[in-house]
Amino acid sequence: MNSNILDAVGRLAAIKQLDKEMIQEMIIEAIHSTLSKRLEPENDLQVYVEEKTGTIKAHFLCRVVETETTLGEMSLEEARHLYGREVQLDEMWPRNMAMNEFEPKLIKTTQKAIQDKIRLLEEDKIQSDFNKQKNTIVSGKIKTIDDLGGFRIDISYTEALLPAEEQVESEAYRVGDNIRAYVTNIRAHQSSITIILSRTNPEFVKKLFETEIPEVYDGTIKILKIVREPGIRTKLEIMSEDPKLDPVSACIGPKGQRIESIRKELRGEQIDIVVHDEDPGKMIERALGIEKALKVIIERNRAASVIVDVQDKVMAIGKGGKNVKLAAKLTGMKIDIFTTEEFEEKLAKERRTVSHVTDLDGVSPKIAEVLRSAGYTSVQDIFAASVDELCNLEGVGEKTAEKLKEAAKYF
Repeated sequence: MNSNILDAVGRLAAIKQLDKEMIQEMIIEAIHSTLSKRLEPENDLQVYVEEKTGTIKAHFLCRVVETETTLGEMSLEEARHLYGREVQLDEMWPRNMAMNEFEPKLIKTTQKAIQDKIRLLEEDKIQSDFNKQKNTIVSGKIKTIDDLGGFRIDISYTEALLPAEEQVESEAYRVGDNIRAYVTNIRAHQSSITIILSRTNPEFVKKLFETEIPEVYDGTIKILKIVREPGIRTKLEIMSEDPKLDPVSACIGPKGQRIESIRKELRGEQIDIVVHDEDPGKMIERALGIEKALKVIIERNRAASVIVDVQDKVMAIGKGGKNVKLAAKLTGMKIDIFTTEEFEEKLAKERRTVSHVTDLDGVSPKIAEVLRSAGYTSVQDIFAASVDELCNLEGVGEKTAEKLKEAAKYF
């Protein structure tokens, strides 16, 4: 081991970008730990830096013996040579040794202990760097694509991983491409730390808004909630702390530049900006992105029925039902879309379901008993049955069956 180890510490600190004093303390601790395993407590071991020569030395007491066999012993001949003829057997006398004076095996063990501690220090530094980067957007270049489809990305201070499940399905990248992503997590391994990235996380969109829109960054515009179908559509619920500021215009920016910059990073993903409203009905309308609903009915269990014109229904539901699903997530309510005719039929079905067959016009007690015995108990049961099915019941003719069906239809 280099006797002037402090110079090596300085060079190592510069290369690894680690704290010099901390490395020095770790080395002293590693040396002390290694030597302690070879010495007894009464040896009073001390490890220190000799500033004048820049070397690390060990000071410890040795027991005087006839023939030295272990590190904590000193031969009688050597002790009398160092301290005089009055030295006696079994006495304790001090010894100072520089690291290069120890046996090779002990030096090798100490070197390994030092390397292990420096590795831990490096991992702690990477952990610290990660903590500074967590919940931010980082940029890097794709180095490799692993067997599971994950992108291994060089982000300068360590390697990052964009797993396949955190990638947007519609986006395509190749090795060598630059990429931006959101830091979500960290995975610690025995010898390294990997930063986990995401391009699907809703917080990625939030950070893009903070980057591109000063009013979002400084808190004038608050993002209350984000729901997302990565690669397809994102909805943001926002509100302005400044009543004079139009939050939608601020987010869109002059000539749409701000929002287009974000959409470009998201590879054309649709972004719906929804201004918060305390009225749940208006909030649902805004979340759906329709001009005007004919009626919004808030029901129990956080459910809502939205009645729209026929031409607005397709837009309200969205391709594959994505729009209404995201609106439901944004508002926290179950949303069903109806035209006027569909909603009236829904109400009629509910009425028929809760009404007994005896509520139908023209149903005598005798017919009611026949229907009940056959399992027809509600008006809806009659409405759903065919004329032929009803005619098969004892005492129910074709005319009676048709009258029952007519009465159920207009119930």
